[in-house]
Amino acid sequence: MITIERVHEILDRIACELPEEFYRELNGGILLLPEAVESPDSEDGDLFIMGEYVEDPSMGRMIYIYYGSFVEVLGNIGEKELEEELRETLYHEFTHHMESLAGERGLEIEDERKLADYRRRKK
Repeated sequence: MITIERVHEILDRIACELPEEFYRELNGGILLLPEAVESPDSEDGDLFIMGEYVEDPSMGRMIYIYYGSFVEVLGNIGEKELEEELRETLYHEFTHHMESLAGERGLEIEDERKLADYRRRKK
């Protein structure tokens, strides 16, 4: 797997692709964290959280990207493939941020629907 330092460089490059207005009220920024985060809904350790949009009353709004989850899920993929996965995850989390600012929940509802499908398949 590509090092966390290299992933940080790639993530910075992707973040620079986004318009400045996307960062409005994202006062905690984008944080690349080393851990793998298994979803509380995971069965058999097969579902990980790749990224997370966080709204904290005291810390504000931020996006977490979990390097360890990418390692667990994607293993030893090439840099180009990893960059696409990072881009997809970051854009997903920014969609949560933009919807939150607009008072919308469309992507959150879609994520809940996907989790419900996962739970049904695991029964």
